[in-house]
Amino acid sequence: MEHIRKALEQAEKDRAEVRKQADSGVFEAKQPAVQAAAEAAVPATAEIRYKSTKVVEVPDEVLERNRLIAALPNHELRDSYRMLRTRVLQQMTANGWNALAITSPATGHGKSLTAVNLAISLASEVNHTVLLADLDLRSPSVHSYFGYEPQVGLSDYLEGDVPLSEVLFSPGIDRLVVLPGREPVMNSSEMLSSPKMVSLVSELKSRYPDRLVICDLPPLLATDDALAFTPYTDGMLMVVEAGTTQSEDFERSLDILKDVPLVGTVLNRSETAARAGHYGYGRT
Repeated sequence: MEHIRKALEQAEKDRAEVRKQADSGVFEAKQPAVQAAAEAAVPATAEIRYKSTKVVEVPDEVLERNRLIAALPNHELRDSYRMLRTRVLQQMTANGWNALAITSPATGHGKSLTAVNLAISLASEVNHTVLLADLDLRSPSVHSYFGYEPQVGLSDYLEGDVPLSEVLFSPGIDRLVVLPGREPVMNSSEMLSSPKMVSLVSELKSRYPDRLVICDLPPLLATDDALAFTPYTDGMLMVVEAGTTQSEDFERSLDILKDVPLVGTVLNRSETAARAGHYGYGRT
């Protein structure tokens, strides 16, 4: 558990540093790939009114029940995601990145919840918008955090003729659009590396240089999906859980990602982080 211990120690140092810094953001975005999903350009500080993208209003009780802390203004732990947002933005800005993938060594470590909360926190900046893509095709869950059951999902777009504009939805959070999954698919790694998916990712990343794309990927050791997708993302964020993530799994995951830029590690359920009211974050 040496790497996890070091990540936690670094997280403690990061907290002190981040408290001294103002949150910053440098991106502004419109909407995803195809023209039907593109909205009229508006100033970054203006309220966005979607014309093509479905808007799903999510009650506060759903946000609270599903631990979407970043969407609850008065939640005592909201600053944990604000600090994570700041550190992620610093890394992405320094490297000129606009696409970040989030994964974990194994299931049950909180990667999807981290992806959703981070996307919400990033979208709360007035200088950019965020597209959150659920690429965990074998176990799509991002939509469920918003209490929403989509009629169509990413696999319907990739395998059929469903327009992307019919798949996307906004959870009633300004500057945030979600590309959800729907039913689990078994040929997920082939789908993630298919020409249509590669074209979509390229479009999402390049159409608007001021947009942030956050991708929720499957666990690294469960399938080869995350590894198959690494050529199409700028960097990765690793989510591990104190007391759950095995050190050998963490080491194997780092080895898999040895050629991929790793933005950092989020350490969930750490007693030290919990006492401070934050999630741990550190560079590996």
